[in-house]
Amino acid sequence: MSAATPIHSSDTIIALATPSGIGAIGVIRLSGPEAIAIVNEVFSGKDLSIQKTHTLHFGTIKDGDLVLDEVLVSLFIGPKSYTRENVIEISTHGSAYIIESIIKLLIRKGARPANPGEFTLRAFLNGQLDLSQAEAVADLIASNSQASHQVAMQQMRGGFSHELQHLRDQLIHFASMIELELDFGEEDVEFANREDLKGLIYQINRILHRLIQSFEQGNVMKNGVPVVIAGKPNVGKSTLLNALLNEERAIVSEIAGTTRDTVEDEMMIGGINFRFIDTAGIRETVDIIEAKGVERTHEKIGQAKLIIYLVDPQQDVSEIGSQVEYLRGLGIPFLTVVNKNDLAAPEFVEKVSGIRYQVSGGEPDEVAKPRSQFLPSDLNESDIPLSTFNFQLSTPLFISAKNNEGIDSLKENILRIVNLHAINTDDVLVSNIRHLEALQKTEASLNRVLENIGNPVTSDFLAMDIKQALHYLGEITGQVTTDDLLETIFSKFCIGK
Repeated sequence: MSAATPIHSSDTIIALATPSGIGAIGVIRLSGPEAIAIVNEVFSGKDLSIQKTHTLHFGTIKDGDLVLDEVLVSLFIGPKSYTRENVIEISTHGSAYIIESIIKLLIRKGARPANPGEFTLRAFLNGQLDLSQAEAVADLIASNSQASHQVAMQQMRGGFSHELQHLRDQLIHFASMIELELDFGEEDVEFANREDLKGLIYQINRILHRLIQSFEQGNVMKNGVPVVIAGKPNVGKSTLLNALLNEERAIVSEIAGTTRDTVEDEMMIGGINFRFIDTAGIRETVDIIEAKGVERTHEKIGQAKLIIYLVDPQQDVSEIGSQVEYLRGLGIPFLTVVNKNDLAAPEFVEKVSGIRYQVSGGEPDEVAKPRSQFLPSDLNESDIPLSTFNFQLSTPLFISAKNNEGIDSLKENILRIVNLHAINTDDVLVSNIRHLEALQKTEASLNRVLENIGNPVTSDFLAMDIKQALHYLGEITGQVTTDDLLETIFSKFCIGK
């Protein structure tokens, strides 16, 4: 969004709504008060200015006497359109030359190129969507798994917004009562019952707490699960990555230390996107390049949401136990997997199965308690810990990556540990870190109201904190916005959306 173009502009805008490049068709979108008139000037077919909304019209686009293409024009008359303005969508043949020629022609006739996300911005400014729904549009476009699609659809349909609006309505009622008290300050009257206000805040805080905690699942369903495959050199990490992906993604060699940098790829398991990361083998080395790879391995382990610790039967069991102790100390869910199961002697199996694998002292597979009610506001979305994962199986898994044995069982246990299949995606899940921070600030403001109710403070202090809570809730849905905030959000959209 350029500084030269005001975001509240009522110009007629134009952009390619389909991906760039050669394809069967391309769709050019216009929105604005002159959209119909501009297209009508170059369209040879029915007079678009007298047609009904939500109709299709076949004809040609002409630049003077030159026919640029045969097209299908979709007509949406405001307010019954995505932006609540007049919207035209022109379906052309997918030639880059044709598309560029038509866009240039319509710009000459009075349209201007749209800024990133400007169609959805107009939908928000015109009341078609609230801000959280508008953000969900971008999430829906970017969704690459069943889980991320469901979360984005639920939010775009307004489930999150409706829940927040209910909270705001209740707070607004009490805020108005307290404001009334301020108008009658000299008469010492109390219109807002303090016990009722406390009860309401306790109720709202329970909902806020649930929404805040849901971010840990919502974030993973939106962005996927990074899984690090770690272990000593030559235990079969690259072979395991290839077996999981069912393709030759990583180079496999019997020479220890072949993988010197991380190799990553993604796959779906149970409708959830997982990003598997093959890492350099962990060992002491004098090779500078390999040492850098080992350093990156430790970095990736620290960023992982799940670790597959791969060992083979030729390793010393006490060494495996030490590595397991190290992993338990990280507090990151991990699976110990024994590769080359055909080489596993009964004595090794007995000893390696005797290692304690649980991260905490509870029952195997217990769900870990959330680490904190509040998360630091400067975290990136990918840095949020998955504290609601089931942590650990009580025994290692035995597989043969080379022979593709036990891979399905490994995938099942990965899903079991992640535990996202138990989440009801009809529930409201928070997946946007901006929303998370606003919810945390809302909760903090309401906690101050609770503290002040128990202290001899005047109504104006209560009113101030309630207004602050309303402000933060309004930031999520767009009832409270700034141009800078809108610039930040919509600049991340693609041009034609």
